[in-house]
Amino acid sequence: MGLSIALLTISDTRSLADDASGDHLQNSLEAAGHRLKERALCPDDRYRIRAELSRWIADADVDVVISSGGTGLTGRDGTPEAVAPLLDKTIDGFGELFRVLSFQSIGTSTLQSRCLAGVANGTFVFVLPGSLDAVTTAWDRLIRAQLDPQTRPCNLAQLRTRLRE
Repeated sequence: MGLSIALLTISDTRSLADDASGDHLQNSLEAAGHRLKERALCPDDRYRIRAELSRWIADADVDVVISSGGTGLTGRDGTPEAVAPLLDKTIDGFGELFRVLSFQSIGTSTLQSRCLAGVANGTFVFVLPGSLDAVTTAWDRLIRAQLDPQTRPCNLAQLRTRLRE
C-alpha cells in the first residue's frame, strides 16, 4: 500500500493550471502507487507556507509533504526558513546528495539550491526547488526509491511507523 502525499507549490507567478513541476510530482507519485492527499499553491510568504505545511504535518493521514519552489536566493525565496523551524529532525544527506546529482546537469549553479528534508510530527517533509529539472531529479533519483519499501538495504518508508517513538 502506498503512502499518502501532500504537494505544495510555492510561487507568486504560477497557478495550478500551469504548474508543470507539481503536475510531474503528482503523476510520478501516483505512478509509484502512492496517493495524492491534497495539492495546493501558496505564494512566497513564509507564514502562509508554514501554516499550510503545519496543517498537513498535524494530519495523521499525511505521510509525506513535498513542496516545490521558493528555495532560491532572491528576497521572496523563503521556503527553507519557513519549513526549518517545523522540523523535529533534518535529513542532511538529502540536500547534500541532491546538490551532487544536480551538479551533473546544472554545474556550479547548484550551489544556489537550498533544498532540504526532514521529519516533523512523524511526517517526512521534502523542500525542493521549483524547476521541472529539479523536481524530476529529486523524485526520480532520490525520493521515489526512499518511499519504496522494496529499496534495500534501507528506505524511509520502512521507518514511517517508528517516527513517533
